[in-house]
Amino acid sequence: MNDETDAALKGHGRDWEEERVARLVRLAARSFNRSLQLRLTSEGVTFGQWIFLRILWQNDGLSQRDLSDHANLTEPTTHTALMRMQELGLITRQKVGTNRRRQHAFLTERGWELRDKLEPLAVETNEVALAGLRDDEVATLRRALSTVIRNLEQDEQEAAKRGLRVPPTRSLAGI
Repeated sequence: MNDETDAALKGHGRDWEEERVARLVRLAARSFNRSLQLRLTSEGVTFGQWIFLRILWQNDGLSQRDLSDHANLTEPTTHTALMRMQELGLITRQKVGTNRRRQHAFLTERGWELRDKLEPLAVETNEVALAGLRDDEVATLRRALSTVIRNLEQDEQEAAKRGLRVPPTRSLAGI
């Protein structure tokens, strides 16, 4: 490791090399989210709304359940976000097919227009975060994080086969 990298890791008096990887990933994710939220605020969009806009830009017309699955969030959380997005004129919700209960979210013209404004903000956040890393270091980071994600997804699948599931956060409040 070079002196510049060593100095960056020890920023704010912390020795980041001694931290657990799980904590570093959590802190990095939190920092990414906060950095993006600072930028999204200029367009009046929250980070939570960004998550659903990004999914709908790729898959417009998903049901609430499908959006929950794509976002890895609970259906009540998704419902609340979609209600607010509808109030803001970003989406409409419509019943599709014969299922009278299942509503699908569709972007409005305003929701589509935000794409050209918000995606560059996400790109900027990534550029800020990766400043000082060489292309090969970014590639290594992508591979390493992808492997970590796959490993943890596999661990969760194996736990599910044994009947173990991650309980909802609300059920843990009484512990």
